[in-house]
Amino acid sequence: MTTPVPRHSPPAYRAAGWWRDRTILDDLRDGARRHPDKPAVVCYHVDGSPTETVTYAELLAYTGRFAVALRGLGIGAGDVVTLQLPNSWQFVALCLATFRLGAVVNPVIPIMRRREVAHMVALTGSPVYVAPTRLRDFSYADLAAEVARAVPTLRHRVLLDDPSAPAAGGDDPAVVDFADAFLRADLPTEIDHPEALPDDLAQIMFTSGTTGEPKGVMHTHNTLHALVRTESEALGLTGDDVVAMGSPLTHQAGFAYCFLMPLTLGATAVQLDAWQPDLMLRVVQERRVTFSMGAPTFLVDLIDAQRRAPRDLSSLRSFACGSAPIAPVVAERAADVLGTRVYALWGMTENGTVTITRPDDPPDLATRSDGSPPPWMEVRIVDDAGVPVPAGRTGRLLVRGANQCLGYYRRPEVYASCVDADGWFDTGDLAHDDGHGGIRIAGRVKDVISRGGEKIPVVEVEAALLRHPAVRDVALIGYPDERLGERACAVLVADVPLTLADVRAHLDALDMARQYWPERVELVDALPRTPSGKVQKFILSGRYAAGPAVVPPTADATTADGPAVAA
Repeated sequence: MTTPVPRHSPPAYRAAGWWRDRTILDDLRDGARRHPDKPAVVCYHVDGSPTETVTYAELLAYTGRFAVALRGLGIGAGDVVTLQLPNSWQFVALCLATFRLGAVVNPVIPIMRRREVAHMVALTGSPVYVAPTRLRDFSYADLAAEVARAVPTLRHRVLLDDPSAPAAGGDDPAVVDFADAFLRADLPTEIDHPEALPDDLAQIMFTSGTTGEPKGVMHTHNTLHALVRTESEALGLTGDDVVAMGSPLTHQAGFAYCFLMPLTLGATAVQLDAWQPDLMLRVVQERRVTFSMGAPTFLVDLIDAQRRAPRDLSSLRSFACGSAPIAPVVAERAADVLGTRVYALWGMTENGTVTITRPDDPPDLATRSDGSPPPWMEVRIVDDAGVPVPAGRTGRLLVRGANQCLGYYRRPEVYASCVDADGWFDTGDLAHDDGHGGIRIAGRVKDVISRGGEKIPVVEVEAALLRHPAVRDVALIGYPDERLGERACAVLVADVPLTLADVRAHLDALDMARQYWPERVELVDALPRTPSGKVQKFILSGRYAAGPAVVPPTADATTADGPAVAA
């Protein structure tokens, strides 16, 4: 008797067509054959440099040349290539060239510095590091030299030259000039070397660090393909679409949905080398962008910029939002000001987009739900004992399926602590069902504020505070209290100085239970965020852990009305 294959197993993913027997390199070749002159990547620069366009045929040729150059640096199957680059066609071509050699990419966000970069390069054993010589008054050449001194396994530092920068390497043979090594006209466009297979390790992407502990998430070509499909199929995207985003390609959102997804579809990806709302709106108008994606912060920036100087955004059909809840007022303004529909999604570096709202859902569902999963992903909400919770109750969110990563690089014990025997991955998020077959995120397990034993629904309070007309951004954090264990502090970015009384009057008008009201307000110019837009609450918690300089006059949230404490 044949043992049935578990639905959550790799053989089942392949049998169902959720995993495939090809890679992104095959998609690129198909695109170059079908429409060689179609733009594959278009790059805009915030400094006003000329826009660059690379066609499908040109991208295929660059992939071959760059693979030859990387092979010349000793890169082969299984090696890790570290790329700390801004959004650019060079980043895209280098990733594809790395795959062409069966090697692995380690994208590093440009804001990372010596401590983080050295840790990643040492952990992965990466022999090659690629970065600009200099970018926005920061010397990556100096950073690379510091990392090389700290990590002996780093053999080559490849630097993209800045004409205004002095020679970066001098006579150091470990420093490679990108133009000399990768852009030589005599480099062949093909290489005789085994390329990546669909189930090979493709990417080690370090988590953004909202908890301060980044981990190297491992994805194969097939897990990346599955997480790309979640979004493209849910929203009906095709090769006719033009995609542009504000996220860095060195973050999973940008990597998956503004690099892999357009190439998979045969579409055009438009890259911005840094986030600038006015430039993004210009890109939408000039390139007739149809799809964008990002945290609500990006969406709010676009709304404000469009109000200041309206542009023709009639092509922009959809904007997918993740990383934080979408306030109803933001979705309404996106429709009114940008003329686009907003979709809500949830996902992680470990699994990309897992749930998403869809075109046939009620338009306002994105403000009340984080969507439902595709057939190849499963979600489950359980209590601390692992038992599914009743409908409407909040519990820990578990997921499994074809999107899920292989684990954490050289930290198997950490990943094993997050996965049970049946393959369910504990996301660390809290959620409840949305009443429409999907989920609604209620916060992080570690974000829970327990005031005198009462759990405060962090996400709901934050969403309510965002409805105040003066509040531009918010994070609700807990701070220690000797009597109650914790109290809630609202960290606000506001257009006017709001007092604690102002905040409470607003929540009272919304009929929010008084035990959920914050007992402290801090006013800041901006919240600390990852490049993808997630608030780094561990920074705020550390900053305000000592409690306020002025405390409410009573310990009871129903009557405390002390003044706000400004940061």
